[in-house]
Amino acid sequence: MSKQSFKKAVDTNLIRRLYFFIKPYRWYVVLAIGLTLSASFLGTIRPKLTQIAVDDYIANEDLQGLFEIIILLVLALIGEFILLVVNTYLTRWFGQGTLYSLRNAVFSKIQSLNVQFFDRNPIGRLITRTTSDIEALSELLSDGVVNIIGDLFRIFFILYFMFSMSWELSLVTIAVLPILFYATFWFKAKVRVAFLEVRDQIARLNSFVQEHINGMDVVQLFNREKKQLKKFEKINEDHKSAHIETIFYFSIFWPLVEVLASFAMALIVWYGGGRALMGGVTFGVLLAFIQYARQFFMPIRGLSEKFNTLQSALASSERIFNVMDTETKVEEAENPVVLRSPKGKLEFQNVWFKYNEGEGYILKDVSFVAEPGENIAIVGATGAGKTTIINILLRFYDIEKGSVKIDGTDIRELSLSDLRSHFGLVLQDNALFSGTILENITLANEEITREQVIEAAHKVEAHRFIEKLPGTYDYKLRERGASLSMGQRQLICFVRALVYNPQILILDEATSSIDSETEALVTEASERMMTGRTSIIVAHRLSTIQGADKILVMHKGEIREIGSHQELILKEDGLYKKLYELQYKEQLVS
Repeated sequence: MSKQSFKKAVDTNLIRRLYFFIKPYRWYVVLAIGLTLSASFLGTIRPKLTQIAVDDYIANEDLQGLFEIIILLVLALIGEFILLVVNTYLTRWFGQGTLYSLRNAVFSKIQSLNVQFFDRNPIGRLITRTTSDIEALSELLSDGVVNIIGDLFRIFFILYFMFSMSWELSLVTIAVLPILFYATFWFKAKVRVAFLEVRDQIARLNSFVQEHINGMDVVQLFNREKKQLKKFEKINEDHKSAHIETIFYFSIFWPLVEVLASFAMALIVWYGGGRALMGGVTFGVLLAFIQYARQFFMPIRGLSEKFNTLQSALASSERIFNVMDTETKVEEAENPVVLRSPKGKLEFQNVWFKYNEGEGYILKDVSFVAEPGENIAIVGATGAGKTTIINILLRFYDIEKGSVKIDGTDIRELSLSDLRSHFGLVLQDNALFSGTILENITLANEEITREQVIEAAHKVEAHRFIEKLPGTYDYKLRERGASLSMGQRQLICFVRALVYNPQILILDEATSSIDSETEALVTEASERMMTGRTSIIVAHRLSTIQGADKILVMHKGEIREIGSHQELILKEDGLYKKLYELQYKEQLVS
């Protein structure tokens, strides 16, 4: 969205969408507005009571009447205090409830997006959307809107009391408003664009920090600390400059409001004092007007501060709703088919696929069949399309042409949850989360018992190391399982895949990151896991897939050869034979 279009009537659209999240609390908002209006009235009636005290009682030496007015002033102060306390708590309460709902909605949307979205959007940017961008809405959704209404009505009450006492002094007081209105609209236009830039720079900063913390071992290994620090300093400088631009506009606007307020008071003293000396107005009215002039510009200053909140919040809202409006390219079937008794037969029929428009095809006319219980291995050079086949099977991406079927049903006719429930997946890059080993295996699935987890761990030889850990299955892992070795983390992923008892097992370079001893254990465990299941193994080391029923040899997105290890090794000038001989020579050299 361009800055020009952003300045146009997008505010009302954003506020309308934010209202959807605050709607469950709308009656509390109405109550808060009522409390705010009551507090505003009690705050603005005090100068009027002061005028009555001076003109009606002090001037006439009426002590009884003066005492009654003082009681009313004290009651007004106490009432305003109580109303403000209750209103502050109420607005903060429903504001946090609104943020809770919005944060859940954003995270839910992020989880529903396809993998291609995460290819294009850095993790740090998405973290910004769910944390600091939503926090920027906190003050607006808590008491910002309510206080804006309160400030507007406070100005209305002040004008009412002022004009009821003296229309001449009222006109003198508001003579500076045209200048203030012009300054306010100028300020709004400038600061909105500035806050957009601030939110962009925060997301950029978060992305850089997150990326480099994850890759800190590489940075330190290659002694790139100084180089990366220079890059960070440049991003940080852009971030600082964006903030300074907003500070510049506020440094002009706030002093201007103060100067105009002081100028208005000077006009009242000059004109009102002269009128009082000539008997045109009473001294009580003059005293009340001086108080009202001070009060009149307080809500205006408050509104200028709310502009700060509003502009920041709307800039954040734009980014939040950009995520919410992102359409997933992998769409659910309207009336999904349910596989009642899946057997695990897989079919690729003339499949063509590319990741982005304008790019070349990654898969070209790929066709093969995996019968129930059959072990299929996929081999080939880097970039041949091996992992892409897995991504398509699980519908992380949708194909351009052709069809992919499970038990004769096109996978696009199944719901995503149903489709993926039939697969067990172990990747090269093991994904573990902060929490216990048991939680990482069950992923909070209450249907999986501790006994089932232990049984699965025994099958893949993971129980031996788990039982030696403090707390065994209740041992708490650090972020990404950093407290375990690579092999141990991979074994936990094997237990996770097995405990869900999938019909189809996928191993994507699952043993490439572990040592030889652990690989022997995992290979033996894998064979037990694959028994009775359709299995697809993506492998770089050909020694791990020699027992596969069928091997697909891929090259530049096409299947060039299909057969067993023995069939392919005997094929003259075959790709598989060349790959095998190359690895065999490497093993002899090593």
